[in-house]
Amino acid sequence: MSRWQPHVTVATVVERAGCFLMVEEAPDGGKTLFNQPAGHLEPGERIREAALRELREESAWQVGITDYLGLYIYEAPGGQTFHSHGFFGMALAHLGNDLDPAVIAVHWLTLEEIEALDRQGRLRSPLVLRRIRDALASRFYPMDVIHER
Repeated sequence: MSRWQPHVTVATVVERAGCFLMVEEAPDGGKTLFNQPAGHLEPGERIREAALRELREESAWQVGITDYLGLYIYEAPGGQTFHSHGFFGMALAHLGNDLDPAVIAVHWLTLEEIEALDRQGRLRSPLVLRRIRDALASRFYPMDVIHER
């Protein structure tokens, strides 16, 4: 008997001067989609460490994570379930490293630009805008609500 296992992911909302850090990807080789820097938890990795790693790999930004947005559960149209840990942070420095090959470009976009992408069906999932709206509403939890090792 196989056990059901959700995909554990992390994503970080980063706001700077009224714009949000977004990555543009072409996950299936078709039209590009937009997402926060995000990705899967790797074996043995702590959740916050995964978020910082994904930020470096996908955006080349060093970010100070300040708050936890919570656990977002998403059931994708293909039947996969994602347990996505959302974070909020501040941009500290651009690192200049090479980006993950899946990332086409990094953008700083306004909420209005992200909402327009949503209307065009160009956000990676409904969680992208939900996390931003939660951050704008200051729906934050202290980092110590995550208990690891």
